[in-house]
Amino acid sequence: MEASSRLAIDMTVSIPLDELRYRTTRSSGPGGQHVNKTDTQVELLFDVAHSPSLDDSQRQRIVSKLKNLIDQDGVLHLTAQTERSQLRNREIVTARFQEVLAAALRVPKKRRPTRPTAASKTKRLESKKRRGQIKQLRRQSFD
Repeated sequence: MEASSRLAIDMTVSIPLDELRYRTTRSSGPGGQHVNKTDTQVELLFDVAHSPSLDDSQRQRIVSKLKNLIDQDGVLHLTAQTERSQLRNREIVTARFQEVLAAALRVPKKRRPTRPTAASKTKRLESKKRRGQIKQLRRQSFD
């Protein structure tokens, strides 16, 4: 398969364009006669559950991160209807698909716990002592 017929998501994943399905419907909202005649809203459908381009770990990560965009059959739904042109909405939804999938596949760096420095410990203890002295002085003045 040639490179132009694949959609690059990140360094390791690229999806063949024939795995993406597009569906067009009429956009909602104002727009005059144009909106009533043309199907400008574009919906992108990608079958995450049965895609041969993804391995099991990638599939699991996508499903867990994008569960609100995936239906019961494991199909990811994204829509675009901001432009009056069907072609432009198709480009927008494809770009958004790339961004959403790349973000879902990104593995966060593991957090390494750090220890407080000696200076920060002494500073903290000094401020606690100062606060305690202020309270001690208050107590003595009311007795």
